[in-house]
Amino acid sequence: MPGLMKTSSTRSERLASSGPWKTALTGLARDHTARLAGLGLLLIVLACLMAPFYAAHIAHTDPFSANVAGSIVLDGQEIDLMQPDDNPLHLGLSPIGPTWHTRYLLGADSQGRDIAARLLYGGRNSLLIASSSAALCLGLATLIGVAAGFLGGVTDAVLSRLMDIMWAVPVYLFAICLSIVTITTGLHLGPLTLEGNSLLVPVMIIALVYVPYAARPIRARVMGLKSAEFVTAARCLGVPRWRIVLLDILPNITDTLVVLGPLVMAMALLTESALSFLSIGVQAPASSWGTMIQDGEGLIYTRPMVAMAPGLAIAAVVLCLNILGDFFRDCLDPRSTSREP
Repeated sequence: MPGLMKTSSTRSERLASSGPWKTALTGLARDHTARLAGLGLLLIVLACLMAPFYAAHIAHTDPFSANVAGSIVLDGQEIDLMQPDDNPLHLGLSPIGPTWHTRYLLGADSQGRDIAARLLYGGRNSLLIASSSAALCLGLATLIGVAAGFLGGVTDAVLSRLMDIMWAVPVYLFAICLSIVTITTGLHLGPLTLEGNSLLVPVMIIALVYVPYAARPIRARVMGLKSAEFVTAARCLGVPRWRIVLLDILPNITDTLVVLGPLVMAMALLTESALSFLSIGVQAPASSWGTMIQDGEGLIYTRPMVAMAPGLAIAAVVLCLNILGDFFRDCLDPRSTSREP
């Protein structure tokens, strides 16, 4: 027990002296698993950002135009994109499977579109929605958590009960209900009007449903900081509340936001994929990994790559985010002893 208390004290002193960002970067240089996860996530993001270049200069295809009657030349032979089914009667057509060439690397979908190119374009939307909704969620959660934890009293009671109500509703049920309403009628917030097919709609919905999950730990951290000696000293000196919040509270909850960021983004990515799979997330002509899985649902037995490719991409990103989230938690939490310096 004394050794555990000494280790925790040492980690706390190092975190306080170097700051959360420097501590995280220093730990990342030593943690091979977290470094590989960060590198993998970076490569996926860069690949998705290169989607227009890949489609225009490598695959030479338009991933948004149907090409059912098209064909490609492989090894000097012209092959139709839609092939007869592999059943005994050869009735019906199935898209071509992976060619492992620059064109139609992972094959085509039911409309003759390049899966690899659509995978990169869909990743742009999925990652954009996940990161934007995570940032918006953490922003709202910070406002609510700081207000509830620092002001206390009636403000804390009202905000906490509101978060409890939202917490009681299952996440996906809440998101599905909001998505159905906004897709049919759009979203009207005063002067701001969003159409049902806007990418901002799923961003706002996903951010809203996860606010209670982020606001609670932020509120708890603020309540602990509220009774800290440096905050008490600032109050005794007559420092205004807004200045205490800006200079003393917010900088000291940065590590909590860093830990929550990857985890909220992972949950947001899964939620966006689920909503898009149910046709109440990203709307056509835009695509995401969720819509691609929906496109491949009917081809799961004949051309599984149509659904497997986006599914594996989602799994890879969520795995990387969870590894990074666990790393930041262990690295920035002074009470954690799972990773030794």
